[in-house]
Amino acid sequence: MKILANDGISQSGIITLENSGFEVITTKVAQNQLENFINEHKIDAILVRSATQVRQELIDACPSLKLIGRGGVGMDNIDVEYAKGQGLHVINTPNASSNSVAELVFAHLFGMVRYLHQANREMPLEGDTRFKDLKKDFAAGSELRGKTLGIIGFGRIGKEVAKIALGIGMKVIATDAIIGKSSINISFYNGQSIDVEIETQSIAEVLKQADFITVHVPNQGKHLIGTKEFEAMKDGVGIINTARGGVIDEVALVNAIEKAKVRYAGLDVFESEPNPEIQLLMNPDISLSPHIGAATLEAQERIGKELAQQIISLLSE
Repeated sequence: MKILANDGISQSGIITLENSGFEVITTKVAQNQLENFINEHKIDAILVRSATQVRQELIDACPSLKLIGRGGVGMDNIDVEYAKGQGLHVINTPNASSNSVAELVFAHLFGMVRYLHQANREMPLEGDTRFKDLKKDFAAGSELRGKTLGIIGFGRIGKEVAKIALGIGMKVIATDAIIGKSSINISFYNGQSIDVEIETQSIAEVLKQADFITVHVPNQGKHLIGTKEFEAMKDGVGIINTARGGVIDEVALVNAIEKAKVRYAGLDVFESEPNPEIQLLMNPDISLSPHIGAATLEAQERIGKELAQQIISLLSE
């Protein structure tokens, strides 16, 4: 059987699949050439991340497809229900990247409260001529310990974020449309662990109480955080989006920054991705990264292995 890993797969994933008799093709095929490539090579399974779209038209045009795999959690780029209705297997890797995304949240948080995102822009340009001025400019940083972190979406990633926050001494509050009370197990290097119980609250309470807010929900089809929600937050709040572009109204975010309602903002995802608005890219108050939440070596290894194991279980003859 032939598998097209169109957005890549780890070497360990390739080896696992090849050892089970699968042929893995890692050629990057352009979206408009996918139909021809799949049909010409009689591809049985296609593996994607966020770049490649697998829509109804492609599914209908490629009768050899038996499985669609998404390396990651969200499957906004796949017509999942239609594919299942046509008898295809649709799989993803919900556990593999949770820790990587959670750590990126704190990379943004730690960087923002110490103004590293701004200092790293200014130091190469003026560090040799305005060192003392820059030191003064960025000397009013804050600590995260003792602050309240609000988590919107308390699934796998939200819980991993909570573990880190609790570990550094933050108070954690959370909201979720489905999950109520949840026990967070924090494991330490020496085998010890502790359990912390968190009972989710309304989103209104989280917006009102949190010093920092991080969003971990799937695509909502509309803005979850807009002008009304920003107005309900504390003055000087910090907000992070490593979930999906469009969850936060970016125009409302910029307005909230300009009004000093939002003091810190970190974005890994964007509404107009892969062409983020220039107003965001040039805004010195926003910490930016190019959708790299799951892009760690460790996560890619886990994703590759998890995909491979699922494929072998579903497609092995």
